[in-house]
Amino acid sequence: MYPPDTITVDDRGAVRVVTIDRVARRNAVDSRTAAALREAFESFDADEALHVAVLTGAGGVFCAGADLKALAEGDRRPVGDTGPGPMGPTRMVLSKPVIAAIEGPCVAGGLELAVWCDLRVAASDAVLGVYCRRFGVPLVDLGTINLPRLIGHSRAIDLILTGRGVDGVEAERLGLVNRVAEPGRALEVAVALAEEIAALPQRCLRNDRRSAIEQWDLPLADAIVNEARYGRDTIASGETAAGAARFAAGAGRSGTTVPLS
Repeated sequence: MYPPDTITVDDRGAVRVVTIDRVARRNAVDSRTAAALREAFESFDADEALHVAVLTGAGGVFCAGADLKALAEGDRRPVGDTGPGPMGPTRMVLSKPVIAAIEGPCVAGGLELAVWCDLRVAASDAVLGVYCRRFGVPLVDLGTINLPRLIGHSRAIDLILTGRGVDGVEAERLGLVNRVAEPGRALEVAVALAEEIAALPQRCLRNDRRSAIEQWDLPLADAIVNEARYGRDTIASGETAAGAARFAAGAGRSGTTVPLS
């Protein structure tokens, strides 16, 4: 479905796994791969049967960033004020969550792909960092925006200025990743997390997620109005009443899982 030496896509029930599959280039992203990533996430967002996506890399490597060898060979991707990010999906705002499953290097543009995702699962021995610092390659896939928003300005500017790498354990301490997995198990843990999220009431989950994203651009008063608007949409859908009925019937007591039917 996708050009060779770009990505593979595997739909597992309500979960889509998107794998950057360029092992010979450490899963570095060229223009063809960037386009394939955009297409994979556009089709994911449009498919009502899919609820959560997982982004990962083949061969024990998440992504080494932009393909600098391809760049040196003339592969060009414009950095426009509008339009897609050079790494592919990084300027897309999806209606559904994406989880990064990180093994090995997750650096430069690869780190920007990871922080574009909603959640990150990293192996304890993974390495995350702004390695492009040493080559004069700028962060142009929202790295200078998403990193400070994710982990705070002081911690983000440390990574941005020094280009140093952090392992999965330190990344969790910084708030850069959400779960730490044993080496080799990041994808397994990420897919299990995706399946948990996919089993939840989706209208409410997506509306709350969207409100949390959009509040960054809004004054407090407008954010309150926006949250209320999404909340009314969820209630009007019937999802809230159905959940209340399940609770009244005894489901979900003491934090147990609540089946949707």
